[in-house]
Amino acid sequence: MNVIVLIKQVPDTTDVKLDPKTGNLIREGIESIINPDDRHALEAAVGLALSEALGMGADEGILLSDRAFAGADTWATSTTLGKAVEKIGAYDLVICGRQAIDGDTAQIGPQVADYLGLPQATYVFEIEAVTPKSITLKRRLEDGFERVKCALPALLTVIGELNNPRYATIDGMIGACLEKAPIRIWNAADIGVQTRDVGLDGSLTHVIKTFAPKFQREGEILGGEVKEAVGKLVGKLRENRLV
Repeated sequence: MNVIVLIKQVPDTTDVKLDPKTGNLIREGIESIINPDDRHALEAAVGLALSEALGMGADEGILLSDRAFAGADTWATSTTLGKAVEKIGAYDLVICGRQAIDGDTAQIGPQVADYLGLPQATYVFEIEAVTPKSITLKRRLEDGFERVKCALPALLTVIGELNNPRYATIDGMIGACLEKAPIRIWNAADIGVQTRDVGLDGSLTHVIKTFAPKFQREGEILGGEVKEAVGKLVGKLRENRLV
């Protein structure tokens, strides 16, 4: 089974700050990490590979790197990723994390699936069975779960309940350094896209303004005996339609 995992590099913080002039993320001085949800996607792929006795870890890495990719919204990013997957060619499954901590849109997986014309399953928390032609899984819903049998090839987005991502081993990191798991770098020309279709130029949405909402809290002490104070509290809640 050939599995493609889409991974994003994100700032190592949930306190994302935006440049008020450009609307872009401020990354200076913040260490980058693998997006947490994408680690679960990679673990899922490795687990499937192990079941097929293909060994542990990813066989190959591809870095999409081009100034033309900068400033992309989810539409342009999905175009870039979709083109890269098409160039890779033969695959049975594409796995993504549910969402990235720097954007929280959860749009990339579904948009890539739409670009590639693949069936998709989102919020996957359990993979029950895999055959050469289908995958059976459970996807999380607000009030329970849904069991889905999906034809392959397909695209999945996964959540943290799916697994516990393993730590990178010393041997694995040494192997990567020795180019046992080669990393290729592809630019816009390599994947066959026009620069006008990707990055900021290819984005359908643009940030006009960013700001941090201001919150002001006010406290009020309700005096009197307990019964009287409770009555006042209930009255306040009803006034604000909270009960």
